[in-house]
Formats: sequence, C-alpha cells, structure tokens
Amino acid sequence: MEAHITADWIFPVNSPPIKNGVIGLNEDGSIFAILSAEDAKGIENIKHYDGIIVPGFINTHCHLELSHLRGKIEEKTGLTAFIKQILSQRQQPEEEIISAMQNADTEMYNNGIVAVGDISNLLISKSVKLKSKIYYHTFVEVFGFNRPSEPIIVAGVELKKSFEPLKASIVPHAPYSVSASLFNEIEKVTTVDDILSIHNQETIGENELFENGTGKFADFFAELGIAQSDAHNSGANSLKYHLPKLSKKVNTLLVHNTFSSKADVDFAKQTHQKLYWCLCPNANIYIENNLPDVDLLKNEGLKITLGTDSLASNHQLSILAEMQTLQDQKNISFEESLKWATINGAEFLGINSQYGSLEKGKKPGIVLISLAEDGMIEKETTIKRLF
Repeated sequence: MEAHITADWIFPVNSPPIKNGVIGLNEDGSIFAILSAEDAKGIENIKHYDGIIVPGFINTHCHLELSHLRGKIEEKTGLTAFIKQILSQRQQPEEEIISAMQNADTEMYNNGIVAVGDISNLLISKSVKLKSKIYYHTFVEVFGFNRPSEPIIVAGVELKKSFEPLKASIVPHAPYSVSASLFNEIEKVTTVDDILSIHNQETIGENELFENGTGKFADFFAELGIAQSDAHNSGANSLKYHLPKLSKKVNTLLVHNTFSSKADVDFAKQTHQKLYWCLCPNANIYIENNLPDVDLLKNEGLKITLGTDSLASNHQLSILAEMQTLQDQKNISFEESLKWATINGAEFLGINSQYGSLEKGKKPGIVLISLAEDGMIEKETTIKRLF
C-alpha cells in the first residue's frame, strides 16, 4: 500500500533540503516520489512528522564481535593498553557474545543504521547478520608479522567462504600487525568485486614504530617477544609502509586517521585513487583521548565516512552520536556530516544504488530526527526509524 509522508524538512543528501517536502513510499519502503510542498498539493492523507527526514545511516566501521565488552574496557589508556585489555577479556561464553551482538544489531537498527562494514576475526557473527534487517559487509581481518603468511591467508579465505551468502572480503588489520609478505598474499586474493579496510595511524606510537623503531608500540612488541622488522625504524611512517602494498583497483577505507598529516594526505592522493577516510570520533576519544585533524581531511576534499568502532571502545553504536561529537568538537555542520554518514559510506560499500540518499527507486531507510531549531544536534535530539 502506497503512503505519503512529510516533515518540516526533507534532506535527500544528493540535492538541497526541501522545506515541507513529501516522500511517496511503497509498502516495502522503496521511494516512488520526492516532491516539493507545491508539487504535492492535491495529494490526500499525507502523514506529517515533526522534525527532519533523512536516509538511513551507513556505519562503515564496526566490530560486532566485541559487543560483549561494553563498559568493561578502561577509557583513555592509549591503544596498546586498550589492545591488552581486549586480549585479556575477549574470550567469553558463546551465548554471552551472541546475545550481546544481537542487542548491538538491534541498537544500530533503532539508531537508523541501515548498513554496516563489520570487522570479523571469527564466524560467530554470521547467525546474527543473517537474521538482521541491516545490510552487512564483513571484513575478514587477517594479521601476522613474524610468522608464515600462507597459512594465515588460507585460513582467511576459508573464513570468507564460511560467511557466504553474506558479502565479505579479506582485509589487513593494521600496518603494525601485517607483514609485507602477508600484504602480498592479501593482494593475490583481492578481486575487483572486493572492498578493503585497514586501521590507519590510530596512535602516535604507530608512526613512531615505523619511523624510529621506538615508542609505545615498540615497547609493546618487545614485551610480547616480537622482533621488529625491516619496515620499522625505516624513517618512513606507517602510511608509507602499507598504502603502496594495498590493491589500487578497489575501494579502500582508511579507518581512524587520528594522526594523519597534510604530508600523509598528499602521499595518499598520489598513491591511491579509490580511498575513503573513516572517522570514529567517539572511539578516538575513548581510546586515545584525541581526534583527527578533521578540518584538514575536509578541506582536502577527501571522501569521508563515519564509523562507530565497537562497544569495547564506545558507549553506544550511533552514527548520530558521532555526528554530534564532530559538531561539538570540530564545528562540522549537520548537512556536511550527513553526507559522510550516508552517501559516502554507501559509495564505499558499493550499495549506493539502494542506500545513501532519498531518491526515486531507492530503498534507503527513512529516519526521523528532531534537530533543534538552529539545526544543531543536542542531548535531547531523538531519532526514530520510520521505514
């Protein structure tokens, strides 16, 4: 059954906002019309909502597997201490992990999230994803620095197959945890249908490890008895180590970018033409108590997306909450961050034919937000999933 809905403002994302705009929806939530108030005159039974209507949000970086660690990891300890806490607490009963993932999936759905790029090291999230109303692309994450690469990639390929029929691709964890030979193995199994993701420059210690062979990551490796490689103490930072090793033929997501500089951006632009830059501001504050140079990334015209990271490093899984932090801490307008939260993420995931904007023929999810009169996200701002 067809329906027409309206709100104070409609934000299509790919075109200017429409005051008192009207959306025509099919019963399945697909759009058959986007109308101005003038064009909608004469249409009866239009349902009005107070607030603004936007397309569903795209969460390009999440770790659903870590949902059971909500509230269990100490804040603002730095990345290496965070990793230690994850390793010590990750193993829990399967029922507890699955239940936490189901709750996290429901939370994301209710927070208007329609699609997720999810990091997985295990198969445990498959059952949750298969039953979910959310679209998932699973990033099967591999890592290994001082051990043979072939067994790692064989296990990764097997895990990727196990996730079928869900979309999945094999990706490197981070520059500090992936050897040159493993990057080479990843390249061999990457096809034109894949997309890639990698944690990038999340902590100052990551760059220090590669540039000087010193810092918190160097200490962490020494503590674990992991020998440094030739890439460490090379005079070049982590981005210059990993980016040339990643496939140039597929969309690639650089996640966090907390310590990326203008020189890094220039290098990245020259090296890779299909890059997207994911910001997870609340996780950055939770772990490092720091934020990326968002103005730099914005002014350089980069394709920015948003992510929540995990409930081990965040208090909630809400893209709107990430947008609010960017608004409050970096003065990013709602309209600007909405593009990052929707169409850019949909383009990265390769699902922009259905998601990311309010357009005729799409089924992007319809989300109602109660913004303040001045267009600001406030503590009292609510979000409601309409379709």
